[in-house]
Amino acid sequence: MVNILLIEDNPLITHALKEGLQDEGYDVTVAKTIEEGKALLDKHPFDMLLLDLLLPDGDGSNLLRDLRQDSDMPVIIISAKQSDVDKAVNLGIGADDYVTKPVSIVELIARIKSVLRRSGFNPEAYRKWVTLKHLKINLKTRQVLMDESPINLTSKEYDLLTLFMKHPNNIFTKAQIYEHIWHDYYYGQHNIINVHIRRLRQKIERDPKKPEIVETVWGVGYRLGVKIFE
Repeated sequence: MVNILLIEDNPLITHALKEGLQDEGYDVTVAKTIEEGKALLDKHPFDMLLLDLLLPDGDGSNLLRDLRQDSDMPVIIISAKQSDVDKAVNLGIGADDYVTKPVSIVELIARIKSVLRRSGFNPEAYRKWVTLKHLKINLKTRQVLMDESPINLTSKEYDLLTLFMKHPNNIFTKAQIYEHIWHDYYYGQHNIINVHIRRLRQKIERDPKKPEIVETVWGVGYRLGVKIFE
């Protein structure tokens, strides 16, 4: 079951969306303010965030910017704003999609499925340990074990590892990696990526000089070098 956090202060909207999504088989938790949402995000792992922008204690886009510092959780904006400019801005701060009010539950469910599919999300993988050769990764708790011993990855290192893991058939260029992990346009910041890849390999590879997990595709970029087992 996919766990969704809905941050919305309108009780009529939250009731309708929660019932509609639960009928579709989703597990929905509701927060009415940014602070409530932050507290829930700190304590519980969620698979997706549905976020209203106009909340009693502030602008939801600020919460999204903070979230994007260390998480690639799929986010769908719920907004009463209609203009294409507003929608473009909303997507530009790290949202994966948007719906406008009044919200059609049919449209919302379709967009949820589409976003999860595009992100390569596998709900079952978020319920168990995933094995990559000598590594074990728990996408619910963000724990990483190497030969059964815990290792400490920074948020960016973890995001790099799971980016490759969630898209095992993809080769990522440095520009694509930067845009996925740093959520910004790539202006040739290859040294940042080189440093993070090197540090990640030092922590997860048995021999960082002969990497098996994060593989270099010369002249193109990087990809996952091993098969995934669950």
